[in-house]
Amino acid sequence: MINKKIKSLIAIVALFGFSGCGSSGNYYILSVASQPATVYPNKHKVIGVEKITVPGYLYKREIAVAKTSSQISLLSGAVWGEDLDDGLTNRLISFLQKKFRQPSVYAYPWNVDRVPTIKVKVQITRFIAQGSRVYLDADWEVEHMRTGKRKARLFSTTVATNSDASSIVSSMDQAFKQLEESIASGIR
Repeated sequence: MINKKIKSLIAIVALFGFSGCGSSGNYYILSVASQPATVYPNKHKVIGVEKITVPGYLYKREIAVAKTSSQISLLSGAVWGEDLDDGLTNRLISFLQKKFRQPSVYAYPWNVDRVPTIKVKVQITRFIAQGSRVYLDADWEVEHMRTGKRKARLFSTTVATNSDASSIVSSMDQAFKQLEESIASGIR
């Protein structure tokens, strides 16, 4: 009897979840890594990528747009299909694997005995559409673990966009591609 009630409850929850009762609209992701324009030779590096930090408004499920420099609004019916800090971290890892033609790029820290040759840290401070532009401001650091030598850079770009969610996400994708290339050249 109890098992039947539990099964019925699970079926109802699943039905609501799959039918979109919780939220409606279009889901967007940024976690698909771009194909690098050029590839760097593999230098047998082990690269550790720390989880990318993002502004608080990117933790919301709805896509945020800036009305002014101090006011944001959420797009109705436009929902992130992933946690952006995780999605962007995984995307950067995949891009670096392609860029250096090697699988030895991992989320850092990890539970293996091998110490990374290089550690990458990225902090996104602004990643939002405002008006007809998407803005991406970030800082990144590449640390050579054996020598302790660090290279840090500020990164800023803008990409043209329209006001619809698909265009905004596409422009965000283009902006993040530029950041990926900047980080890869810093590792090289």
